[in-house]
Amino acid sequence: MEFVFCTNNEHKIQEVTQIMGSNFVFLKLKDVHFYDEIPEPFDTLSANAAIKANTVFFYCGKNCFAEDTGLFIDALLGEPGVYSARYAGEPVDSSKNIQKVMDKMLGCENRKAFFKTVISLVTQEGEWQFEGICHGSIAKQLSGKDGFGYDPIFIPDGYTQTFAEMDVTLKNNISHRKKAFDHFEYFLKHEYPNFIK
Repeated sequence: MEFVFCTNNEHKIQEVTQIMGSNFVFLKLKDVHFYDEIPEPFDTLSANAAIKANTVFFYCGKNCFAEDTGLFIDALLGEPGVYSARYAGEPVDSSKNIQKVMDKMLGCENRKAFFKTVISLVTQEGEWQFEGICHGSIAKQLSGKDGFGYDPIFIPDGYTQTFAEMDVTLKNNISHRKKAFDHFEYFLKHEYPNFIK
């Protein structure tokens, strides 16, 4: 049984590979000859994850999963949220996204925020979604060189380092993506026990 991970984001591919380990092998979009850009027009992570998984599923007929992730900041009334990847506009630029957040957060005492990941799995049998949340706060300055996206400004609760400062193993043990893929893995083990050990 094969699963297609519906993303062209190499950072996400690498992170999911590290999180899930060697027992879980998935196909990339190029492996099924899918090269189109999938629009993400909706205002929820779940809807955007679903359209990505469904689009590729109907294209290739293989089991597909996609994920969408957003950073939700209390002081910005939930921004950047579902628009996290393109917060500063096109083309996607993480540095500009971070700068926009930091500019808007100037003088804000409430630094609370959370990351949320939603995974959508589509197979011949149906569609399921899995969610993971990591609560934390927005740092007052960028710190760290690892990770991607907003990692240099997000400090998870219970820690003093940003995701970008953390050892990758530690980050992948506590992150929103890890929590979502834990639910995903649990489902696979029960529904497809011969696929993942």
